[in-house]
Amino acid sequence: MVIPEILDAAHMFAARALRPGDVAVDATVGNGNDTQFLTEQVGPTGQVFGFDVQDGALRRARTRLEEGEAAAPTALFCAGHEQLLDHLPDEVHGSVSAVMFNLGYLPGSDSSCITRPSTTIEGLTSALEGLRGGGVITVVLYTGHEGGAAEANAVREWATAQPQEEVHVLSYRFLNQQNDPPQLMVLEKRASE
Repeated sequence: MVIPEILDAAHMFAARALRPGDVAVDATVGNGNDTQFLTEQVGPTGQVFGFDVQDGALRRARTRLEEGEAAAPTALFCAGHEQLLDHLPDEVHGSVSAVMFNLGYLPGSDSSCITRPSTTIEGLTSALEGLRGGGVITVVLYTGHEGGAAEANAVREWATAQPQEEVHVLSYRFLNQQNDPPQLMVLEKRASE
């Protein structure tokens, strides 16, 4: 397919903002797929930080990183993404190149443990503050589960309210697919003049 699937598009946009040696964040570690991807992008001179509220997710991600021979130093925190800036070292505040969010629940896990609008908006606000100019946030939105549509609406409202002089916001979605396909929102923090 010529048009990238949602997760591939999220990786594509994050990769465009990342260079070897950069700092990246996986705000919702899950199984560690995005975490592994980020380590490959920033390489051994970069650093990746990951957040998840589920110990099981962090264990799976650690295993994946070990088996995939993580290319970058990685620190994983059992904490919500709303605590992102509390856990990142002060010296990386304002210099993060990419933050990836994959909202909803962890497939194959407790489907009642979901991301929620209030903490997600707080996490996105923190992520935006932590970005460097030219850095991006990717947000994969899932609307097919209970609470997913409300969260997606809250994220869209928050993103739409961002000043265009400071942030570019892109919505990427398939319009003719059935069964609540995921959607992607990408925010790029504009560089200071």
